[in-house]
Amino acid sequence: MIEDATTKVSAPPLTATPTRHRRYALTMLFLIYMLNFVDRQIVNILAEPIKRELGLADWQLGSLTGLSFALFYAALALPIARWAERANRARIVALSAIIWSLFTALCGIAQNFAQLFLARVGVGVGEAGCTPASQSLITDYTSREKRASALAFFSMGIPAGSLVGMMVGGLIADQLGWRASFALVGVPGIILGLLAFFTLPEPRKSAFAAKEVQTTPPLRDALRELGRNRTYICLTIAMVAMSFGTYSNLGFLGSHYLRNHAEGLVTLAAAVNDLTGLQLGATGFLGTALGLIIGIFGAAGTWLGGWVTDRAVRRNLNAYATIPAVAALCMPFALLATYLTSNTLAALCLLSLPMMLQSIYYGPIFATVQSLVRPRSRATATAIFLFFANLIGLGLGPLSVGLLSDFLAPSLGSGDAIRWALISTAVVFIVAATAFLAARKSIHQDIVS
Repeated sequence: MIEDATTKVSAPPLTATPTRHRRYALTMLFLIYMLNFVDRQIVNILAEPIKRELGLADWQLGSLTGLSFALFYAALALPIARWAERANRARIVALSAIIWSLFTALCGIAQNFAQLFLARVGVGVGEAGCTPASQSLITDYTSREKRASALAFFSMGIPAGSLVGMMVGGLIADQLGWRASFALVGVPGIILGLLAFFTLPEPRKSAFAAKEVQTTPPLRDALRELGRNRTYICLTIAMVAMSFGTYSNLGFLGSHYLRNHAEGLVTLAAAVNDLTGLQLGATGFLGTALGLIIGIFGAAGTWLGGWVTDRAVRRNLNAYATIPAVAALCMPFALLATYLTSNTLAALCLLSLPMMLQSIYYGPIFATVQSLVRPRSRATATAIFLFFANLIGLGLGPLSVGLLSDFLAPSLGSGDAIRWALISTAVVFIVAATAFLAARKSIHQDIVS
């Protein structure tokens, strides 16, 4: 029998997960999510060499970093999540990692835009099974009091993956070309996926498998539950806006610096080479610099958001929304300072601030979504949540920036065109902050698990 959405319920019986197994599982899911973002974001540092070899426009680059990935990712996430409510979530995550890694490797043999677009679609198809099932698993591994921290640790895969993707992609591209970068980064995901398939624990008791299938609510009931949840709707709007701004900026960071700071990058690369004996080119240096900045400060923001939120919600549940709202309100100022600075070193240093601010919301928002629905609807809630975030935020964000850059280029030049196209994304962070603040009004009565 389907209970009213406002009724507080307990999770189905789960096997006791030993601490060592829980730590192993969280570490494994973090590593898989990291590779998720390595394969998703590596195209960003390779955008300029791809653009030159294949003769692409900025709107095509935007579609490769966003739309191609988001189309099938968004379409498949919900049916896979419904499957995850009933099936072995650990194996779904493992198979997803193997599939997206194979398609990442195939990107390296693409001969034109259409082939590369289709290969990126394949990456999105594989990655559609990762996040909803992973977050559902993590929620079963941990208590609500530690949920934001656990999901923040998982979400640190985003900056860590961006670090590895940017750094490794740039270094390999410098030495072997962009095609080799795709081919080589696909291999670890296949290996890790196979390891996870055989070793990642599923905390549901097998003895309760039949009962769990029966108690999983039909999709229409899950949708009705979510549609009545004001907090869930507000957070979905916030997530869409944050994703739009975040993915737009990540998609064209490499292009912005290579177009507007080309001489400065060559000078900095030469200085690093003199000090270290390396032979970095501009792309290799930029990939390393961006990877370190995104990875270190993105991870710091993700950890900080989860850590502060877990402590603040002991006093007031509003902290789940207040903390990300403050970070979102600061984003426009951080972006303006970064993109309007003419000094290359200063522009790279200032980038650390928006990278940290845009990562603070991961732990709080995912922990809230997992707490807004009954246990048997968690993967579905995450999938619907990410459907809109990826279709609109990831799918249209980079594409919109690319189109605006192409529109401005004849009058401003390619460098200033991409600069102002990126600055225009500041407005969506205001939208996100407004939605976060609106969620504060209903969060107390909407949390059910």
